[in-house]
Amino acid sequence: MSPRTVSDNLVHNYLFLRRAIGFLGVALPFVLIFGKLLVDGGGLLNSISGYYYSGMRDVWVGTMCAIGVFLLSYRGYGRIDDIAGNIAAVAAVGVALFPTTPAHGDRTDEIIGMLHLGFAAVFFLTLAFFCIVLFTKSDKAIPGGRKPERNRLYVTSGVLMLVCLALIVLCGLFFDEETRAFYPALWLESAAILAFGVAWLTKGGTLLPDKPAAVSGVPTRPAPLSEV
Repeated sequence: MSPRTVSDNLVHNYLFLRRAIGFLGVALPFVLIFGKLLVDGGGLLNSISGYYYSGMRDVWVGTMCAIGVFLLSYRGYGRIDDIAGNIAAVAAVGVALFPTTPAHGDRTDEIIGMLHLGFAAVFFLTLAFFCIVLFTKSDKAIPGGRKPERNRLYVTSGVLMLVCLALIVLCGLFFDEETRAFYPALWLESAAILAFGVAWLTKGGTLLPDKPAAVSGVPTRPAPLSEV
């Protein structure tokens, strides 16, 4: 196998991982919300994490563990990418295995719920770091490329995750039961997960890809990993 073939396969494997993570993130809120309506009936739950206590438990746990495995397998452009991926992977699995506190939980459930909140915070903060810091890096600009557009989307996604995380905390601290009847945590968590998914789909080349250079007789090659 030629060095170029090996390099091309490596790039495609990276793109596959990024797209897989993105598709799982984008699909998760829709699958949980509509799946629960079909399987269990009834109305909405207060948060995405709350779907652990519905018929969609296996989907919730399985998807978060799958995201964790993909993040653990992901190797970025530098050492810091690998560390961030590993941290996010552990946090994703922690979110899945340590469920949020149920409505009538005991002291043990409350401790597990606190661990859940900690893992969730680390998960979203690390993903926001990916979007704002790591995804926006580039060795050089590709003429006619869409890197500036992607960077704006990455930063927007990262900031949206941070804003949603802050608002979720505020909702828990200051909003009364009447306000929570509008499911603010559910919509904020969904928005944060969707932002995460869109960013990774973009990083995987599904959204805002560079157009191949139209050079007659000269084959194009995948962009370097740092440029995608």
